Amino acid sequence: MMTPKAIVDQMYAHDTFSQWLGISIEKIEQGFAQISMVVKSNMLNGFGIAHGGITYSLADSAFAFASNSQGRHAVSIETSISHTKAVNEGDTLTAVAKEDNLANRLGNYSITVTNQEKEVVALFKGTVFRKDSPWSEK
Repeated sequence: MMTPKAIVDQMYAHDTFSQWLGISIEKIEQGFAQISMVVKSNMLNGFGIAHGGITYSLADSAFAFASNSQGRHAVSIETSISHTKAVNEGDTLTAVAKEDNLANRLGNYSITVTNQEKEVVALFKGTVFRKDSPWSEK
């Protein structure tokens, strides 16, 4: 069986969107992921703050990495996010994904996104469907 880090490394190598975001993988364990990124000018909306999709995408990547770190292919079936504070250009965002519940077919995760001041900027939760197919070296 592959290690959680090897699984996430394989995922990230094929994830051009997470690469475009500039995501750095900081810590991976079974059922856990911590990743970060810096908000760039091309990620801002018409109000001059980060588009909500940027925060969502960072949290979603952490969610994917944490849920797949268990060794089986896991795909999102439901997610939601609450944006709690505006995000600005130059902010460094960190997403921490933690496993709340793991069953044979479903997994539930909570993701907290903070800025460089450790202020919570978003709260994300998601559910994955766990396929039978295990991750394998390619």
